[in-house]
Amino acid sequence: MQGEPTDEELMLAYGAGDIAAFQALYSRHRGPLFRHLARQLRDPGLAEEYFQDVWQRVITARERYRPDARFATWLYQIAHNRLTDHWRAKQHRPSAPEDADELAAKVPDPETPERTLSAFEERRRLQRALEELPDDQREVVLLRLEQELSLEEIGKITGVGRETVKSRLRYAMDKLRARLRP
Repeated sequence: MQGEPTDEELMLAYGAGDIAAFQALYSRHRGPLFRHLARQLRDPGLAEEYFQDVWQRVITARERYRPDARFATWLYQIAHNRLTDHWRAKQHRPSAPEDADELAAKVPDPETPERTLSAFEERRRLQRALEELPDDQREVVLLRLEQELSLEEIGKITGVGRETVKSRLRYAMDKLRARLRP
């Protein structure tokens, strides 16, 4: 008995006209891709717009697709290129959320010994720490930890070498550890 078709097989089938193959690919990757875009852009509406744009580019490229790399690598390369265009157009990091002051005021003093954080507060601290990272470092951390991509795959997506990916990942993890230290 043969297992599930690979993403690459599904994309090739879609390129040949199999709509069900696209539906399977979309089902597999829609959640992780949207979360990646939402974390990068920090604006759900904008993330939705870019999410739709990335999938439109997949649809447009279906007949030209060649499995030179994993489908996920190719998909996140498209997303990376769209994000790069976005940041270039903005020429700066996105502004803090409108409710940033309110959210910051709700965070208890980390120096209080009796302070115990709920699971939600821990996740929020991590999210804030991730948001403080430079874009290039945040991107490699999210691709590595959330998408479980290899250093080589991340390098292909971001257009940098494996050692640069390792360096960005190391600096990002050092900053996260320092920021999240009790």
